[in-house]
Amino acid sequence: MAHIIVVGNEKGGSGKSTTSMHVATALARMGHKVGALDLDLRQRSFGRYVENRKAFCKTHDLDLPMPEYHDLPQIDKSSLKPGENIYDHRLSAAVATLEPDSDFILIDCPGSHTRLSQVAHSLADTLITPLNDSFVDFDLLAHIDPDTGEVQGPSVYSEMVWNARQLRAQAGLPPIDWVLVRNRLPPQRMHNKQKMQNALDNLSRRIGFRVAPGFSERVIFRELFPRGLTLLDLKDIGVKRLNISNVAARQELRDLIKALKLPGVTVDF
Repeated sequence: MAHIIVVGNEKGGSGKSTTSMHVATALARMGHKVGALDLDLRQRSFGRYVENRKAFCKTHDLDLPMPEYHDLPQIDKSSLKPGENIYDHRLSAAVATLEPDSDFILIDCPGSHTRLSQVAHSLADTLITPLNDSFVDFDLLAHIDPDTGEVQGPSVYSEMVWNARQLRAQAGLPPIDWVLVRNRLPPQRMHNKQKMQNALDNLSRRIGFRVAPGFSERVIFRELFPRGLTLLDLKDIGVKRLNISNVAARQELRDLIKALKLPGVTVDF
């Protein structure tokens, strides 16, 4: 069976689509067959990213590694069983289509609470949660005491992940490997950065996630999206010498892939 990677966070702007595209294309570059789904049916940032990539390759006669992206299929409501949710059916049909030819299936979830996102989290073998290094984003995971910084209890997103874990346990499936990825970390040592670290260390022991390094704030990510490119494609499009920022960003991606500890994956870029 394909290993299912879900990228989820109920807050927009945390870097889900950038993370999804870079993880998916990195795996494809390493020779793995990767299927891909975007559950944000309105904005489709991840889907647009892949479409941009296909268009760029066609225009410039390139053959860059990429995931096998599918939209969710349309379902005839008359084919549903009594009480069956149409979104559940669309997602399960898409996964069933991709699974026979995929080593990994990467599912990018919307930055909001939806039925599709709930179901996808219960399918996750690995759950990647990108998080900006801010207590505004942290509030989705847990509530903290503003004076002491102590964690008072889990918040809405953590509770959804807990429910997904319970569903998997009831179905006899392996537990979710939940990896929280810290994005937009400030380069210098700052008081807020250390407070975030302490809060995450405390919370990780209570609700069971691992913390992995993510991406710093870099202009390059905004420049890559319209062409559907990733950090690993720069030399393929004629960039002969990477600047210091690009080299650092590639190292961040390498560190992230290593930290995910995906089955059968040896980082070789």
